[in-house]
Amino acid sequence: MLVPIQNLFEGHLHVSDLSRSLRFYSEVLGLPVAATFPERRVAFVWVGPPGESMLGLWDVGPAQQRLELHLAFRVALDDLLKAAKTLLNAGIQPLDFHGEPTNGPVVLAWMPAASIYFRDPDSNLLEFITMLPDRPRPDLAVVSWNEWLHRGGRF
Repeated sequence: MLVPIQNLFEGHLHVSDLSRSLRFYSEVLGLPVAATFPERRVAFVWVGPPGESMLGLWDVGPAQQRLELHLAFRVALDDLLKAAKTLLNAGIQPLDFHGEPTNGPVVLAWMPAASIYFRDPDSNLLEFITMLPDRPRPDLAVVSWNEWLHRGGRF
């Protein structure tokens, strides 16, 4: 191994309206603003405690072709289990693994991890995820939280 990697420190998203996206990430998701650079059309928010991890939001303006990117945020299991209701209360549609509306998390059994998805104002796919202490079950692929529990998940 060249250099042992400890964690992901920074990621970036292209957004079409920086002020709208900054409001979403800071006010709706509660990520603290790290810095804004209006002359460069970029803002940074901390993900977790300041100095641990950050997300850069780069205003590229409206574009004819856009990439939809994906980011996953690690959250506590209790918060994940309440996330569908919390997202709906904030006017955000919670989604399952296949992008369909849902009222609860799914389990990516190969890891295993529980997660719920949603989209930001630019249609980037965001995910709240929690690793589970159970043994991996790749044979199950992706199942609902209730099916995971029914099949012997520990929670």
